[in-house]
Amino acid sequence: MDNSNVKNIWNNWSETWYQKYRTEEVITKIINNPESVFHPITWAMLKSTYSNLNGKRICVPSSGNNHAVFAFHLMGASVTSVDISERQLEHSAEIANKNSWDIEFVCDDTRCLGTITSNEYDFVYTSNGVHIWIDDLNSMYKNIYRILKSNGNYLMFDVHPFTRPFGDDIEKLTVVRPYNSTGPILIENVPRFTWRMQDLMNAMISSGLCIHQLEEMYAEDGSFWVDESEYTVGIHKQEQLDKLCDWQRNPLAALPQWLSIKAAKHT
Repeated sequence: MDNSNVKNIWNNWSETWYQKYRTEEVITKIINNPESVFHPITWAMLKSTYSNLNGKRICVPSSGNNHAVFAFHLMGASVTSVDISERQLEHSAEIANKNSWDIEFVCDDTRCLGTITSNEYDFVYTSNGVHIWIDDLNSMYKNIYRILKSNGNYLMFDVHPFTRPFGDDIEKLTVVRPYNSTGPILIENVPRFTWRMQDLMNAMISSGLCIHQLEEMYAEDGSFWVDESEYTVGIHKQEQLDKLCDWQRNPLAALPQWLSIKAAKHT
């Protein structure tokens, strides 16, 4: 798949609605509490793997808003941020420079990681929103395996595939596509993919990664079901958000919303 359209979309988003992820308030929160970047269960999985990140070499492909990158740096790791969007990286580098953070930023495609050296990293992390843009999971995981050191670890956090068949109706379950309809689905003339559990896990296993732990999690608050492009503080009161987490009022809340998988390269 030609990812030029993906790059253009993310470069545009970086200049528009994605600015809200770079506000001084958001960055200050990360500085004061780096672990707040992670879902509590994902954070627990990370802590069970590394009690201390000091000196660890970490790569974050499809780094997006770079919140995880900033958090890892603040925890003492040596971090490489990789993304296909030059503008996302440029804005994140500005934040890093402002705070005198020594972070490496690399523009590259997560499917190939062509500029990233093999057997280089102790840990690779991918966060929410990565897999939907990837048309070749096998290539992505083959190269994540390649860049990991022997006995290095991988951890992913993303939307649970079980949410993919359903629409946005919070009063009743509405199926909008079969679970095995993985795409491509054209949105804004760009193909996106709704991978199943088996697609994710088989790609990891085929790469050589050994899966150690899988966790299915629920949203921390009702903002999970609010369109981010329309969400502003004050429109949705806390009481409304709490109702969205009640599966008897919002049947979508009966399903797990998030997924984390931990794997390792054993050679």
